[in-house]
Amino acid sequence: MRLESRGDMGSDVDALFKLPLGEFTSARNALASRLKKAGQQVEAAEAKALQKPSISAWVVNQLYWRHGYLFGRLFDAGERLRHAQTAQQPANLHELVTARREVVAALSTIAADILREGEHGETRDVLRRVTRTLEALSAYGSVPGAPSAGRLTVDVEPPGFETLAGLVPRREAVKPAATESARSVKQPVGTDSTRREQRRLVAAAESDARKAERELSAARQEAERAAAVAKTAEARAKKSAAQRAKLEKQLAEAAREADAAHDSARAAEARAREAALAAESAEHDYRIARSRVDELAGKR
Repeated sequence: MRLESRGDMGSDVDALFKLPLGEFTSARNALASRLKKAGQQVEAAEAKALQKPSISAWVVNQLYWRHGYLFGRLFDAGERLRHAQTAQQPANLHELVTARREVVAALSTIAADILREGEHGETRDVLRRVTRTLEALSAYGSVPGAPSAGRLTVDVEPPGFETLAGLVPRREAVKPAATESARSVKQPVGTDSTRREQRRLVAAAESDARKAERELSAARQEAERAAAVAKTAEARAKKSAAQRAKLEKQLAEAAREADAAHDSARAAEARAREAALAAESAEHDYRIARSRVDELAGKR
């Protein structure tokens, strides 16, 4: 479905809800001041009264403005589901619930990316509230009085049964009336059996939605556990790599010291050999000199 354009202050207000969350308040005040200076007192007061969105509502607004195609699919899935709930035997009800669940899951995955990009951190509670709001918006659709997707300031709660029943279009079978008596016994629209059937269908859809939410929560918990394990393993790998690098450095230094010691030992050994040869030569000279002395002493 096409995303509808806005009325009142139009693009100026839309621009506020497209901004990073931290810039909303200053931009809102600037808009109110500009409108006031332009003499638009009512519009300025309306702008000043705009509340800063909660983080989960802000994420849903970003999904609406940045991923309109998926949001259109979300509304379409909700509309088809509401129409199916009016059928006496909606054989494709489970299929429609699954289709909506897949769109919600796709948007929730993107929501996690938006949180990380905005450095808000991906928390399970925020994502749970985002998912709940997406399901609620799908249930409301584009009926009059529905929450204004793209300008949300708080989370949207799913409509209760009475509200949801009012959103479901009722169809009256058209049959030719042969006689006045036949018209008199015609069942009115919205009989007790029809309402009971609607309640059953809505309850089944809500049960499927709750089951999907539990499955999504379990999947996210498992993903968080896997991410924690991977993070721990990565930290251990980095620590081991650092220790290995340190040991390799120490080994290299030890190898250099060993080489130096070996060179020093060889040099010392060479000097020792030279000294030994010098000592032998000196001893030989001494013996010759001593013999000469003894020889001269004998002649006296």
